[in-house]
Amino acid sequence: MTVTDPVDTDPAPLSLGRAAARTLATTTKSVPQMQGISSRWLLKTLPWVEVSGGAYRVNRRLSYSVGDGRVTFTTTGADVRVIPPELGELAPLRGYDDEDVLTELAARFTQHDYAPGDALVEFGSPADQVFLIAHGKITKIGTGAYGDQTVLGTLADGDHFGDTTLTHTDGIWEFTAKAVTTCTVLTLPRTAFDDVLTRSDTLQTHLDAYTAGGATARNDHGEAEISLASGHDGEPLLPGTFVDYDTHPREYELSVAQTVLRVHSRVADLYNQPMNQIEQQLRLTVEALRERQEHELINNTEFGLLHNADFAQRIPTRTGPPTPDDLDELLALVWKDPGFFLAHPKTIAAFGRECTKAGIYPDAVEFGGHHVPGWRGVPILPCNKIPVTGTRTSSILLMRTGEQAQGVVGLHQTGLPDEYQPGLNVRFMGVSEQAIMSYLVSAYYSAAVLVPDALAVLESAELGREG
Repeated sequence: MTVTDPVDTDPAPLSLGRAAARTLATTTKSVPQMQGISSRWLLKTLPWVEVSGGAYRVNRRLSYSVGDGRVTFTTTGADVRVIPPELGELAPLRGYDDEDVLTELAARFTQHDYAPGDALVEFGSPADQVFLIAHGKITKIGTGAYGDQTVLGTLADGDHFGDTTLTHTDGIWEFTAKAVTTCTVLTLPRTAFDDVLTRSDTLQTHLDAYTAGGATARNDHGEAEISLASGHDGEPLLPGTFVDYDTHPREYELSVAQTVLRVHSRVADLYNQPMNQIEQQLRLTVEALRERQEHELINNTEFGLLHNADFAQRIPTRTGPPTPDDLDELLALVWKDPGFFLAHPKTIAAFGRECTKAGIYPDAVEFGGHHVPGWRGVPILPCNKIPVTGTRTSSILLMRTGEQAQGVVGLHQTGLPDEYQPGLNVRFMGVSEQAIMSYLVSAYYSAAVLVPDALAVLESAELGREG
């Protein structure tokens, strides 16, 4: 038997194969992509002020402190205590620094826990104690103009009320305070305060000076009053006046974000076509620095907007999630030419859900060539630098911007040596013995709030549960 070779049934190729063709061709490619690049609305919308001297001084009229800050506590298990120096946040004790007396006062506070719906005080009852809210949310309910019950305000962690009882012994509560959530509250009865007062000459002297200073002429914002006359006739004696300035104005120094970019000379020499390696490395490095810059403008403890909002300009949500009523409250705080809201995208989504529940469909607002969500004609811009806590809460900022509007401004210095972008420079640092080229990339920036009512923050906005 003769064995024949198998017949090759595969046809011969009629054209050049794909694998072979790629050896003579290059692929079409994109520049390097970076997922961490965001819209950076804050950097785009802030008016930037030139700071040629490296520091920016905010001059204001002289203001009198009213002691409306937040009180801080310490916890040991379930036991909550107020930090003694923090009692200086109460208006009558502002500026009082006798640590022994403050420590004794702090020890006189007693802890109470309230369930949702419990009343802390009732309208018309004697006002005879101070309340410090360590945790939880409380609403103040009073009588409206037409005799109906209305919410006068909401208090949350660190807030307090009743400090007027330290100087007035015959007052009554002009509202009812009820717990919205489970609350932990510290209280100081007037009798306990009087016991300490009778044994402390320094405290008595301080309260006497506080009471006497209460007649200092000031306007609704705590600024020294400017005496004027109006509506008069004839030739009355006109009042004399002057505008008093704050003698210790705040100064903002430019902050810096820096990094050293390293590129091997072999890469820069041999692999620069069709894209320049140094240029692409530098582009992505600058993007990362700009992202860090926006993060610092929001979160830095020295100049970040979340930490520099005045305590009187911070409000909690009424019911938990951000509602149209809450954004209206922000607009009431920044009512003079509000510029824009700034919120985390998840917070904007939570606000949209609340609008849907209420049957409200806010119109989109055209801003910077884009259509963005808005409320009352004010755009709501996304910013992923605003933190979302582990309990799924976040904040919403509302601000007025610009020097002419006495608003929020960004600070930078241009004309830097080796400037690459405004306020950012790239300086060649040389080549190492390993043939690695180094470039120092620096961005200089800060932000300033010119007057307190230019910025307001809605705090502890609940984003809802996942799943």
